[in-house]
Order: sequence, then structure tokens, then C-alpha cells
Amino acid sequence: MTQTGNSSQTNQETVQYIKKKISENLPADKSINLFHCLNELNDDSLVEEIQQSLRSGRLSTDELLDCCNLSERSCEALSSVLSSQTSRLRILDLSNNNLQDSGVELLSAGLKNSHCELETLSLSGCLITQKGCASLASALKSNPSHLRELDLSYNHPGVAGVKLLSAQREEQWRLDTLRYCITSPNSFLYSCHLTINTNTVNRHLKLSENNKKVTFEKELQSYPDHSDRFDVFHQLLCRDGLTGRCYWEVEWSDLGYISVSYRGIRREGNNNDCLFGWNSQSWTLCCSRDRGYTVCHNNRETYISSSSSSFSHRVAVHVDWPAGTLSFFKVSHDSLFHLYTFNTTFTEPLYPGLGFRAWPESYMVLSEIRL
Repeated sequence: MTQTGNSSQTNQETVQYIKKKISENLPADKSINLFHCLNELNDDSLVEEIQQSLRSGRLSTDELLDCCNLSERSCEALSSVLSSQTSRLRILDLSNNNLQDSGVELLSAGLKNSHCELETLSLSGCLITQKGCASLASALKSNPSHLRELDLSYNHPGVAGVKLLSAQREEQWRLDTLRYCITSPNSFLYSCHLTINTNTVNRHLKLSENNKKVTFEKELQSYPDHSDRFDVFHQLLCRDGLTGRCYWEVEWSDLGYISVSYRGIRREGNNNDCLFGWNSQSWTLCCSRDRGYTVCHNNRETYISSSSSSFSHRVAVHVDWPAGTLSFFKVSHDSLFHLYTFNTTFTEPLYPGLGFRAWPESYMVLSEIRL
């Protein structure tokens, strides 16, 4: 048998095993993870498996969970479920998935169907623009009977997208709650004012522009001794710990590490316990003009993309501490492009941080967001 044939047989065996596990009485979150595995294997029975689980009652919850790395194909499957006469879905949370407008268009086909009785739809942080809003407005105009709450926060619908939804709401929807915010470098609902903790700044980092710009310098700066100061790595932390929903932006030049950390990260020494991203205390996005983007947490590094002509030297950071999400976005032409989202459970306040390598004159700037 050829290597291609072996691979196909292995995939089929994996699919059959997953279907067997789905047929068992599993918790809802485990069932959904198995549906996601079928999706990754491009199995044609995904829609039928979801529908069978709903009909049989094995999927006993009336909610689907967020942060599941759902794809466009997943939206097609969910649309079929929403259109089913046997669908019992009332709450659908697809927040923090990379659905984009194409996924929302597929989902909207199910929302249009008269069998859909969805009451709450959460699409927070799904990279939806005006085009996706138009699809939603059209779908809910066709079937206005049930939806009571729509969450479109942390997207970039633009003023026109918001007007489309708001107009339909006023005309005929039963919609009680419409959440949204227009995201651009100059407007964000949860923007926060960051202040650098000067006691943490490594002596090779120079502060300027009212302590908003940080530049790497070969010459040591004359900061006083302090136990909070990073003595080896070219890093710093901000003063206030974050425990809510927060957003900020950073402009970078050649190479920069944009991070968040627990307060307890080590400050003295030349080991991973002190280096942003290379321990359990911190998370980081590395931005490089030559290498592109990588993320790192607890010694695990993930490559995101290579540099290109569309490369941006501005990054947005969104923390939703209660939900356990840390998201990084590329900011380009007043739009946000999702790079990566960490999903975890935060146990302590998070302190924004910046890190440098020894590149002369490289700099980063904490940007002010005007609301």
C-alpha cells in the first residue's frame, strides 16, 4: 500500500474512533472538542453527527462554547443545525473565533430559517466588518422572532455596520441587547492608560516622551538600585495590574517583545525564569521586521507569519481577564487583523511589559488611544 493510502486509512480509523466516542454520554465540552476534531479531518459527516447528538439528547446543554478555533466550515455545519426542525439551541457563543465575514455569511443562512429559535448570539472578537453586519441584518430581518441578545463587541463593523444593525433593531426586532464597539487605532471601548514602572526598567533602556517611548541604548542609564529592576534582560513592566477587559497599542521599530506578566516574575539573573514568554508567569508576542510574528508562553514558541509588504509596525493587545483570553492584533489602515489568542485561566493580575534585544536605537512606544 502506498504512503498516501496508509494516510487515508489512518484518517478513516481516527474518524471512526471519534464517532464512537461521540456516541457515548460525554460532557458537552468534550463532545464539542470531538466535533472540532472531525472538522479538522474534513469528515463529511460532521453536520449529521452534530444533529444526531442534538436529537438524541447526548448534547444535553443548550449552549455551544467559545474559543474553539472554529473555521468557516464549522459555521456551515452550525448553520445546518440552526435550520433543523429538531434544533434546541437557544444560546450560541462563538466569541474569540476567527470566523470573519465569510463565516458569518454562512451562519446567517441558518439564522434566516424559520426553524431557528436562537435567543442569544455572541460573536465577540470574531473579526467581523461591515460586510458581516450586513449579512446579520439581512438574516434577522427575515427571522426577527426570537433573538433577544447580540454581542458584536471587539469587532470592527464601522459606523455603517452599526447603523445597519441599529436600524433593523428599531424597526422590527425583539432584540433587547446589542453590544458593539468600533475598533480602530483611535477608538476602543476598553482602552486603558498604561504607566511604566520606572523601578523595573533595565539600565539599557532609555525612557522619553513622557515615559511613553522606550529605546535600547548601549550606554547604561542612571537608574537607582531597586529589587524590582530587570538586571540582565532588557525588559520593563507597567505599574498597574489588570483584572478586567483592557486594550492598548504598541508601536515598534525593528524587534520588540510585547508582553503581559504576573508580578512575581523573577527580575535577577540570566535564565528563563526572568525572560518574557519563557516561563509560566508571562506571555509574549515577538515582532520582528525580518522574522515576522511569534508568540511564546511557558517555553512553548509558536510561529505565526513571515514578514511581508503588508507588515505593520503597530500591534494591539486585548486582555479579557475574566474570560481568560489574551489576544494580539496587527493594526493596519485603521483596521485590526487577528494574530493570535491565548486561552487560559488567569489567577493573578496581569502587568503589561515590553522587551528588547540588543539592537541599537530599536524602540517601542505605548500609544495613547483617544475615545
